[in-house]
Amino acid sequence: MESELQVFQDYIRRRDLRRTRERERILQEVFEIHGHFDVDGLYLQLKQKGVKVSKASIYRALPLFIDCGLVREVEFSEGHWHYEHIYGHSHHNHLRCLGCGEIQEFENQFLNCLEEQLAREYGYYIQNHHLQVQGFCPACRQAAGLPAASNFLKKVDNEQ
Repeated sequence: MESELQVFQDYIRRRDLRRTRERERILQEVFEIHGHFDVDGLYLQLKQKGVKVSKASIYRALPLFIDCGLVREVEFSEGHWHYEHIYGHSHHNHLRCLGCGEIQEFENQFLNCLEEQLAREYGYYIQNHHLQVQGFCPACRQAAGLPAASNFLKKVDNEQ
């Protein structure tokens, strides 16, 4: 498997874009982060390491990283996007607590089968899917006095 840097350099070359050390350093830092990140956090991390980079450069680089399949937008919260690097990782989805904001990553083979079924049924060439399930983690659920089992599906059935 090619390194993320090789993938990005090939992408830049195919699109006749200028190769810069700044973009490559930003990419390197993104892949040193093992979790979700936002532009502000990435910027601070680079600054703490003495890397001279502007937030504007990060904002311009991220769409390139997304387009070449190295990074994806995870969620829009707190007024801005959060990202994660995905190259070299299996596809996963997110379970997000509405109380504390905790994010659990999960994989589910059923979703992959559903994606294949949708592609066949509707003739789509599916490149990706993103699922974020929202609810309350056990601690927040208990603190709020919510029942252990979700009644979301019961509500949906009753509305129909």
